[in-house]
Amino acid sequence: MAAISHFGLPPQQSEATREAQPASNAATGLRLFAGILNNTNLENYFKNGDFIVGAIMMLFSVIKKNKFNENLYLTFVKGSLQYPEAIEDTSTACQLESTTLENYNRNGDFIIGAIMMLYSFSVLTKNKFDKNPIPNSCEGPSLRYYRHLLAVVFAVEEINRNPLILPNITLGFEMIDSCAFEYRSLQSTLQILTGNQENIPKYQCRTKGILAGFVGHFLSASTYSIAGLTGIYRYPQISYGAQDQILDDQTLFPSFYRTIPNENTQYKGIIKLLLHFGWTWVGLIATNDESNLRASEQLKTEMIKSGICVEFFETFSSNRFLINLLDVVNVIKKSSANVILLFCDFSSFFDMIFTAQIFSVPAKVWITSTSLSLSTDDTSASFFTVFNGSLLFSIHKGEIPGLKDFLYSVTPYTYPDDTITARLWGLTFVCLPANHSMFNSSTSGLTPNCTGNETLKVFGSAYDVNTFRVTYAVYKAVYALAYSLHNTLSFMKSKQQSIYESFHASKLNQYLKDLRFNTTSGEEFYFENGRPLAQYEIINWVIAYNNTILRNQIGSFSMSESQGEQLLINRHAINWNHKFNQTPRSVCSESCPPGYRKALQQSKPICCYDCVPCSDGEISNRTDMENCVKCAEDQWSNTERTVCISRTIEFLSYDDILGISLATISIIFAIMTLGVLVIFIYHRDTAIVKANNRNLSYTLLISLTMCFLCSLLFIGRPVALTCFFRQAAFGIIFAVAVSSVLAKTITVVIAFNATKPGSRARKWVGSRITSYLVFLSSLGEALICLLWFLCSPPFPDFDTREQSDKMILQCNEGSVTAFYFVVGYIGLLAALSFIVAFLARQLPDSFNEATYITFSMLLFCSVWVSFFPAYLSTKGKYMVAVEIFAILSSSAGLMGCIFIPKCYIIVIRPDLNTRENLIGKKGNRSIVDNT
Repeated sequence: MAAISHFGLPPQQSEATREAQPASNAATGLRLFAGILNNTNLENYFKNGDFIVGAIMMLFSVIKKNKFNENLYLTFVKGSLQYPEAIEDTSTACQLESTTLENYNRNGDFIIGAIMMLYSFSVLTKNKFDKNPIPNSCEGPSLRYYRHLLAVVFAVEEINRNPLILPNITLGFEMIDSCAFEYRSLQSTLQILTGNQENIPKYQCRTKGILAGFVGHFLSASTYSIAGLTGIYRYPQISYGAQDQILDDQTLFPSFYRTIPNENTQYKGIIKLLLHFGWTWVGLIATNDESNLRASEQLKTEMIKSGICVEFFETFSSNRFLINLLDVVNVIKKSSANVILLFCDFSSFFDMIFTAQIFSVPAKVWITSTSLSLSTDDTSASFFTVFNGSLLFSIHKGEIPGLKDFLYSVTPYTYPDDTITARLWGLTFVCLPANHSMFNSSTSGLTPNCTGNETLKVFGSAYDVNTFRVTYAVYKAVYALAYSLHNTLSFMKSKQQSIYESFHASKLNQYLKDLRFNTTSGEEFYFENGRPLAQYEIINWVIAYNNTILRNQIGSFSMSESQGEQLLINRHAINWNHKFNQTPRSVCSESCPPGYRKALQQSKPICCYDCVPCSDGEISNRTDMENCVKCAEDQWSNTERTVCISRTIEFLSYDDILGISLATISIIFAIMTLGVLVIFIYHRDTAIVKANNRNLSYTLLISLTMCFLCSLLFIGRPVALTCFFRQAAFGIIFAVAVSSVLAKTITVVIAFNATKPGSRARKWVGSRITSYLVFLSSLGEALICLLWFLCSPPFPDFDTREQSDKMILQCNEGSVTAFYFVVGYIGLLAALSFIVAFLARQLPDSFNEATYITFSMLLFCSVWVSFFPAYLSTKGKYMVAVEIFAILSSSAGLMGCIFIPKCYIIVIRPDLNTRENLIGKKGNRSIVDNT
């Protein structure tokens, strides 16, 4: 064996002088690792030869189950990755027999290892181990996967022709088909690291070229296996299809990169798509393999967080698809969801859709993830009518100038050393190419030779050479390695370091993490901390009338855009399933229109609800509002409960019939009172006027006139001035009126007591005591009003407590206690007047008016006692009207009971208005003359 070196070190000697060297400390390092794991059987397992695989798998098993232990990792690496010691013979090295892997090599100064897949299906062989086991096989060569392989070849050739990238350096590759088996991916990695078909762990037998890094794999499961091994030596690995977000863990996979985003960003795009169309009631179907189950569970969690409900979540096994899928189909038929998310691989997708087609599943909108990159030819269109009009999330496509012609130009004759192309040619065209002896052909001896005129153009859309998505990701992966290698070598040259002595592939990592370059089409590609830009395209999968399958791009999703512009959808470009007359709806409950709110249904998901009208004073101005919004205090909801409108301001105005009526009555009563006053003044020298203390009568009539007129302050729009004076005017004027009545009553009592012989009351007859009584009584009310205004004066205010579209503009009394003190004080004076008048009602003589005062006070007190319950039970302008009515009725009662009988005598029966008729006794003359 020639040119053997450690995996982690470059060849340091010439090919002629290099000797085979083992890793003398490998067993020590692995035993240490085995001791740490406390597993003696593992150590024996290592000694038997397959130590590197066992150590790696055990190491990553421990890392996954526990938190990463850096000391454990360093102990293992340092113990097993030291400089090898020279030995003369490697025939004693432990080796396992391995399956021969199909590969295609091209020499160069630096080599890119490409671990890819060519076949669509993997066939597991059941061995009883009573003889040599038959290896697993792969079936169904895929032209789509073959295109990925050719993208590597095209990119390497293009780079070698470009003088601006790696000048004077030739880039080569070693490409291996690992099918879809994880163990083959691991075997392929070891083969590339070893540089030999026979895998020799810890040895590198490569005679030409330095390994720069790896490209692959397409599947996440195989990518794990590769990354677990390449990460130990920090060889950069760039995947073009693995989307599992666990691969972003740089602790577990320190040298892993990819040219497509992880699946977590895809979830955000799917959720935004669902919310864009209002699809909040969906179904979820996934195969029960680890990757798709994890993806669907994570998506389900994110959807629930975003308010999207999952009606059903069904899984099925690809091994027992018919039994499982019958149950899934029955669930779909019973489902009310019109949107179904599907997570599965390519073969399981066919099983699902064929079963749904056979059992006539109703029209649905199917949404698939990027892991299911559909590529079906037009001949299978009739089997996919159930899938017509569905949406596919796809990775970003790009332009690769010249690749189309290259794909058509590749044949076994243009690349005679390409065994992969030769085998594909033999299986596809069922003929033997000229170089068929380079591989073990499974064709029979009757298979004809190829004519050389075979071309892949005959496959039409099945060999798509116009739309490059995964192919573009492969292309970018090769260029990313080339540019990082270019930057690394440029730095080494600037430091005058020897490329072949100092280079190691791990140095590429520092340039890959933030690599930025333009592809040949001019598009910029870059990594941010080793991760690519999340960019997707949304494809509408349509079966045209001529049974051709169209894949129309109808939108895109990019995480680099602002929040409102990440998702772009062209609704007019979408062709839904013909059974949908318009954009499909997928909701548990129809949207609640404005004016309604959502009320969750008991024991059902949040997407299932009833629509309840908003209450008075609340609105909902958007669809599907969870809570109604309360209007501002000066606003109220309209009839539809969709908008807040300004409340109507209500007060007792002169435009109101009630206001006009009360104002008219007040003026009429005021005029009548003034008329009585005029009569009394005109007949001031008559006996009846003089007998009732005409000064008090004048005072009472004037105060009653003002009582009638003060009610006008309560009518009209309340302002600060009217609010400030109206209660004071009412209280003080009424206090003067009632105190005048009280003075008149006391005057009557004094007058009759003065007629008694030797009475001391005679000296009070004709004195100014009544004037003092009126003044002092009114002064008490004035002091109460003064304290009221100083402490808490009335002010205009809106009463919005009423649940209606009106708000009351009223005078806020400021202090309700003060208001009741004012009214209570008047009531006290009225009560005293009533008591005194009641006691003096039976006094003799015709001029005794105590009886009239008694009735007037009885009426006055009755009005104000009934005022309080009526006042407290009314609102708004009617409350003001009650107070005005109390003022008018009580004032009218005083005037009517006291002065109407006198006016009757003065005007109608003047014959009774004589001294002789009023004086029953002679001894009373002096009193009459002096009253």
